[in-house]
Amino acid sequence: MDRAQAEGLVDVAYTETDSPVGRLLVAVTDRGLVRVSFQRERREDVLEELAERLSPRVLEAPRRLDEVRRELDQYFQGERTEFELPLDWSLTSTPFRRKVLERTAQVPYGATISYRDAAEAAGNERAVRAAGTALGANPIPIVVPCHRVLRTGGALGGYGGGLDAKRFLLDLESGRSTVTGR
Repeated sequence: MDRAQAEGLVDVAYTETDSPVGRLLVAVTDRGLVRVSFQRERREDVLEELAERLSPRVLEAPRRLDEVRRELDQYFQGERTEFELPLDWSLTSTPFRRKVLERTAQVPYGATISYRDAAEAAGNERAVRAAGTALGANPIPIVVPCHRVLRTGGALGGYGGGLDAKRFLLDLESGRSTVTGR
């Protein structure tokens, strides 16, 4: 593993980490964090997606993800309200989706916006469903906080990690959640 990295043979490094919302698979490229997946997604499917869409040179390399894990741990412990990780948008398929996700990345800790707000920020306030689709395909949840996007009227809407995870993250950010150690 270390030799492969030293020889530049790793394009995508990944590891898994525990969190209060379940086990997460996290992956980085030289450009930054490219993928966060919940345990609801099959590990093999995520790795296959990374290999097909980015590079076949995907390797488990936990040390390359130390900073990602550190910032996630701080977030879940209530010690971090903003991520400072560089992001790699390579898995975002269209300019519209990227605009939606970039706008979502700017939603402050503890705040929420509507799907309509996200669509409007991406340049088309009537593209609410397309914004929802973009958020549903968010390859970097939690760090790009799609959990902060709600239906008009405040209903949760959907979430790739499941509604319990979305509720947990919103409660964590509002101070209503008791964070426990692992």
